[in-house]
Amino acid sequence: MIFIQDQNFGKKPNQQKELINELIRFPQVRLIGPDGEQLGVMSSREAQLKANELNLDLFCIAPTATPPVCKILNYGKYRYEQQKKAKENRKNQVKIEVKEIQLTPQIGAHDMETKARAALKFLEQGNKIKVGVRFRGRQMTHLEVGEEALNKFIELLGDKAQIEKPAQMEGRWLLAILAPKRK
Repeated sequence: MIFIQDQNFGKKPNQQKELINELIRFPQVRLIGPDGEQLGVMSSREAQLKANELNLDLFCIAPTATPPVCKILNYGKYRYEQQKKAKENRKNQVKIEVKEIQLTPQIGAHDMETKARAALKFLEQGNKIKVGVRFRGRQMTHLEVGEEALNKFIELLGDKAQIEKPAQMEGRWLLAILAPKRK
């Protein structure tokens, strides 16, 4: 029984693209040492031998350059640092959610105030708000009533919100997107 071991089996797609050690098969490469010093242009075989002498890996950092640029480094440590940076970037990423608030053209004053208070909470949390006025049946003939309701709602939010996308009809909905004001 013969088993063929695939070096890329079980790896993520971006890991398969990375050229390391024997996978580097360019005729000439520009070599950078482990301390960042230029070692010159040489064959990839010679570069691999130099990396083996230092018990480190040969990693192609710029395969599209002429000639391709390779560096001698500890590949395991390099991957660990890359994963650590990616994790830190994900942690520092701010996720902005879009919260939706629905109004009707004949909404009562108290109901609008209640929805405005909820909207202010969303804005304080840094979320955007998608305000929609839904028109039903014959309400479509009086769009100005819905626009009035939307404008009153925006006035209730005062200087806490800024209009990111002005009111626009989409089917039977009059939609506007509001964002928190910058400090």
